[in-house]
Amino acid sequence: MKLNTRIAVIVCIAVSSVAIAQNNLKLWYEKPAQHWVEALPVGNGRIGAMIFGGVENELIQLNEGTLWSGGPQKKRVNPDAPKYLQSIREALAKEDYKTATALCRKMQGYFSESFMPMGDLEIRQSLKGKSTNYYRDLNLSNATATTSFDVSGVHFTREIFSSGADSVLVIRITSNKPEMISLDLNLKSKLENQIVPSGNDQIILSGTTPVRVDPNYYNKPGRNPVLQKDSLGHTGMRFQTILKVVPEAGSVTADNDGIHVKDANSVTIYLAAATSFNGMFKYPDTEGKNEKAIALRQLKSALAKSYDDLKHRHIADYQQYFNRVSLTLADTTNNKVNDKLPSDFRLKLYSYGNYDPGLEQLFYQYGRYLLISSSRPGGTPANLQGIWNKEFRAPWSSNYTININTEMNYWPVEVTNLSEIHAPLLKWIQDLSVNGKVTAKEYYKARGWVAHHNSDIWGMTNAVGNKGDGDPQWANWYMGANWLSQHLWEHYAFTGDKTFLKKEAYPVMKEAALFCFDWLVEKDGYLITSPSNSPENVFVTDKNEKYSMTEGSYMDIEIIRDLFTNVIEASQALNMDKAFRQQVIEKRNKLLPYRIGSRGQLQEWMRDYKEDDPHHRHTSHLFGLHPGRDISPLKTPELAKAANRTFELRGDGGTGWSKGWKINFAARLLDGDHAYKMIREILNYVDPVLGGAGGTYPNFFDAHPPFQIDGNFAATAGISEMLLQSHLGEIHLLPALPKAWPAGEINGLKARGNFEVDIVWNNHKLEKATVKSIKGNQCTIRTDVPVKIEGVVSKQSIDGRYFLNTFSTKPGGVYEIKLVNNQN
Repeated sequence: MKLNTRIAVIVCIAVSSVAIAQNNLKLWYEKPAQHWVEALPVGNGRIGAMIFGGVENELIQLNEGTLWSGGPQKKRVNPDAPKYLQSIREALAKEDYKTATALCRKMQGYFSESFMPMGDLEIRQSLKGKSTNYYRDLNLSNATATTSFDVSGVHFTREIFSSGADSVLVIRITSNKPEMISLDLNLKSKLENQIVPSGNDQIILSGTTPVRVDPNYYNKPGRNPVLQKDSLGHTGMRFQTILKVVPEAGSVTADNDGIHVKDANSVTIYLAAATSFNGMFKYPDTEGKNEKAIALRQLKSALAKSYDDLKHRHIADYQQYFNRVSLTLADTTNNKVNDKLPSDFRLKLYSYGNYDPGLEQLFYQYGRYLLISSSRPGGTPANLQGIWNKEFRAPWSSNYTININTEMNYWPVEVTNLSEIHAPLLKWIQDLSVNGKVTAKEYYKARGWVAHHNSDIWGMTNAVGNKGDGDPQWANWYMGANWLSQHLWEHYAFTGDKTFLKKEAYPVMKEAALFCFDWLVEKDGYLITSPSNSPENVFVTDKNEKYSMTEGSYMDIEIIRDLFTNVIEASQALNMDKAFRQQVIEKRNKLLPYRIGSRGQLQEWMRDYKEDDPHHRHTSHLFGLHPGRDISPLKTPELAKAANRTFELRGDGGTGWSKGWKINFAARLLDGDHAYKMIREILNYVDPVLGGAGGTYPNFFDAHPPFQIDGNFAATAGISEMLLQSHLGEIHLLPALPKAWPAGEINGLKARGNFEVDIVWNNHKLEKATVKSIKGNQCTIRTDVPVKIEGVVSKQSIDGRYFLNTFSTKPGGVYEIKLVNNQN
């Protein structure tokens, strides 16, 4: 069968089988999930659930954001580490990479801890007959998942949401005829647990995490990768989950086999959960919170409200964030069929080449949905899988991987108007810096703070590897504190909150800079890092030997330059610390400058070595292009040309998150069509069984593979960068608009300087825009067509093919940007 014929058949089947018209902000399906990456996620930043949508057997996999193995590290784990540093530097200076690599292993500590699965909620529904008219969805507009079907003339509906307003998971099961709902419900967990009935309508799951869970890829012979108790007698974190069922009519009983409902008209299910986590520095067993009291309080509070009230509060709480940004990409074919396709079919068709801008805007908003659902003020940061994990030993421990992935999670947070959602990461960074000071002193005898490539809820900052088993190409990387500090600066850059900058951000940024002062070494008149690597890549020497540890990898230099620039500008904004600022300026001026290699590329290492894997998923040496602001076609055209050459040589392949980063690279290079190509590639359908690299699963989770949520977030950030950029101190409207988006509208994006921006474009050109000035800062607008600013006098100039308009604003002022002479 030819491809076009097959597509037409799929379209006809899909349209005829489901008559419900879908709006473009729903993921919807015609069958239950068979695999985890087909299930639909809900979350309130703390309680996460994956909904499979089974008919007779519903499975809801559960997580709690603070439920991790382990506890705080309050003892030195590698007291011998400092004695190796100088020997490593001497070996690298002589290009003795083998010796340096071996010695780096001796400077490692333990692995990070693991994010744990809380358990499963199983619902078995008694039904007589086969189901028809099956439908399930996730509505991004109100963060509610629905499953519905008919059995023997009875229509059943399940509605599920995780409420941020009331801190509970709520499930409502209804039917269109009375006394038709009979259920058996139970909880299960892979952790040590006890499940007991409580009264006639609820059961309680109580459990404890292990005190140690090594990564799933680490199984050293003779070593137990899971420990329930450590050498000091500490156990892991306690947790409690309460499941309560309230039927309308019918009967309900609870026993050791679960909760049983007979002949109800409707059923409302409440799930409350809490852990003993009491912050980064307290043992969860001896110094933990009372998880039982917390869960019970949450449940009682929810029960005091009607279901309609709970749902209303949930939607209002969620929409206060989600509704801030809207995106519409015009469909030039006016194709109404795509919205009527099940989302997995729609994704497959898109992979075949189908034109579907509605799918692209859905994917954009899905990233915002996932971020709101996995990161809320007062909670923990989104980890490698957000807050959704079913594995006892999750991929890469589902931890905080800070050589890109954790940072990538939060790239869209400020620009897509979710500044409060940044709070968990910003608080975690501040706490992390406390542990990082200890590591800097104990491992390197340095001032300031340091963090390496892995961390966890306990703020691990040492190089991981169980003191020698970790590969230095990823374990011995020293820039975590410096990169994370960028988020502190970016929050200020977008909000203009000087109180935050002075009290919370600047002290942490300064300490990161102090570590760099002590870490940098001078060579040939320049400051470089040693030891150093380019995460997680390998170079080939002139002797055809392969190593990763060297001197002066360029990602290090770019991150440090970015940190120093941010510290300088923070000091200037606060009008303080002038003497230290001058030291930072002097250090920045001595950093190793960029070098262009023999292939016209930005060098990845100080020496022009070739990569062992030329198409490696990490393109770390383009940090200065994105998320840094050192390289730009507008300001540094020669470096931008070399960056583009690097991009060409690395290629467009890679894992899901790698493709997501490449959307942002292309956008910063002002190449909208290349950015759009990467969007199409990251939205390539990945089969749950057959797998595939660098695409999207049926539930629209990013496929590393396996699932990593950072690719979703990077794609949302990248689409934003295509439509609005502000990292150069000006608001650049439509900087990387692709040919595939000839017309559209985006509302509510944020620009640095605390401006809120709406943009409308048509015929591939800006039509109009609106800028709301929150703080009253001076504003510069960059456009590729001449514009005028209504109601103010602007200073106008031309920069190449661009038009610049600079004008003063007032706090709360709204400024209309219109074309001059109605140009098209």
